Formats: sequence, C-alpha cells, structure tokens
Amino acid sequence: MFGFLKKKGGEAVSPPADPAATTETPEQSLSWRERLFGGLARTRAQLGGKLKTIFSRGKVDDELLEELETLLLTSDVGLEATQHLLDALKARAKKDKLETPEAIQEALSQALAELLAPLEQPLSVDGHQPYVIMIAGVNGAGKTTSIGKLAKYFQSQGKSVLLAAGDTFRAAAREQLMTWGERNNVTVIAQDGGDPAAVVFDAISAAKARSIDVVLADTAGRLPTQLHLMEEIAKVRRVIQKADASAPHEVLLVLDANIGQNALAQVKAFDKSIHVTGLVLTKLDGTAKGGVIAAIARQCPKPIRFIGVGEGIDDLRPFVARDFVDAIFA
Repeated sequence: MFGFLKKKGGEAVSPPADPAATTETPEQSLSWRERLFGGLARTRAQLGGKLKTIFSRGKVDDELLEELETLLLTSDVGLEATQHLLDALKARAKKDKLETPEAIQEALSQALAELLAPLEQPLSVDGHQPYVIMIAGVNGAGKTTSIGKLAKYFQSQGKSVLLAAGDTFRAAAREQLMTWGERNNVTVIAQDGGDPAAVVFDAISAAKARSIDVVLADTAGRLPTQLHLMEEIAKVRRVIQKADASAPHEVLLVLDANIGQNALAQVKAFDKSIHVTGLVLTKLDGTAKGGVIAAIARQCPKPIRFIGVGEGIDDLRPFVARDFVDAIFA
C-alpha cells in the first residue's frame, strides 16, 4: 500500500491523483530498442548522418581524418576520446586495407563500441537488505524523475522499494517524489523542511523494520562549484553510514546529456565529495551531444548504470554499449 509518511506525527497522506500514470503513450508501446533509436535521433543526425558523408570517399586519408576529428569534437566526444578513435581507425585501415565507406564506418563503430564496453556494468542490488542507493545531481538534471523510474525498474525485478525525500530545499521536490511514489505504489519517507540527512536516516530505519529491498535516497541538487553545499551532501553520505555501516551501496550521479563536456566536471566534483560509483545519463532524446559518453569513457570512466531516452516511466534502462553505438550508426 502506498504511503507518504511525514516525520511529525507519521500520518499517511494520500498523494494527488496522476491520470497520466495509467495512460500508455504511443512511444511506450514501442520496444526499448525502438525507443533508443528514436531517442538518439538528434545524435544520429549530428554524428551518424555526417559520418556517412565523410566516409563516402572510401579512403582513410588525411582529409577524412581531419573532417572526422572536427565532427567528433563538435559532437562532444572530447579531445582524448577523439584521438583514441582516430588512432584506432588509422590502425584498422592500415591492417585491413579499408577501401569502402561501409568498411570504414564499421571500423569506427567497432572502435567506439570497444571504448564504451567497460562502462556497461548493470547494477545488481543483491547482497544487502536494504540496498541503499544515494542519488545526486544538479537541479534540472532529471534526478527526482529518475528516482521514480528506478523505482519502477527495481519493482519489475521483484524488489520492494522505499523512497527517501532527502531534497528538502527545492520547492515541490517532496510533492514531485510523492507523485512518483503513487505511480509505483511505494512508500515515501519525508518531512516538512528540516535536515535531509535526518530524512534519509529515518528512511533506512523504516526500510530495515519493513524488510524493504531497495532504498532510493534523493538529495538536494548541488552545483559542484558550491563547496559549502557539496559538504552538506557529503554529510548525507556520512549519516547513511551511521544508519548502515555498509551503506551507501551505490552512489548514482544523474547527468543531463544536454550539458555536453560539463558532464565531466560534474563527475569529477561529485566523485571527490561523495565517491560516485555509477552514472545515470538522462535526456538523450533531447540532445545532439550523445557523444559525451565517449568522453566519459576516456576521461572519467564511471559505469553508466542507466540511460534515459524519453519521458515515460519505462524510459530508463541499463546501458548497453552495442545498442547505443548501433543507434548512432543506424
């Protein structure tokens, strides 16, 4: 039974109705692979479409490499990853004597898939009960929405889930999480204002008492340049460890794919404060900058646990490198 528990009094409050929760959109009726291909349409148009033009000469020469370098850099692949891919393509061209556009494209596709493969590490929540997942990210990255989608994902695996409304600073954050709780029929632990660390502590205690499998702990949005605020989120991590010495078992950083190379700075800053163990990359359906995944793989290779390519509750799935590359080069 869904419950929204406030610390003061602990009474259950019914969340607002959400008619959209039970309405299947045309996009939701598509398979995940179809949604992934559709969601990466902008990246494919920016990168994949232009690659076909570059490769049309059927020869890996200096002109092709120069054009390819420019394209990769403008697609937020990043300098290090771009150089890595160019070197791999040149080596493959010399070894296999590539002489057709199709062969050149396949060589680059394979190089990109190999670069991204180490990031493909699905998240397993077995081994601890509750399995505590701390979720961070800047405001607007899609953090709270991702929590709701993650709750649905774990429930589909037969896991019980509890949500901790630890973002006590942003207006309406609690109400937004409450709506997602209603969609998934799970309990949300929250309080009016107050200390976010205390909310998360209460949530873990409640999860232990109820034998809940997974706790998804929201935290307030933080800019990595706001050092005093980053210290507050570090405090949440320390309090989680007081509630459960082995926790948090996963620290997910939610990144907006639209920000391109700024994603790298966020990963490094949050990792310094809270020891990020995995990434959730959102809003890939709204950007032509999906190439930032390659930059992440080369410069700060954290596992990409999930990617999001739509607004539907099922539009957050584990990252599969080969599917992602195929969607770009289709």
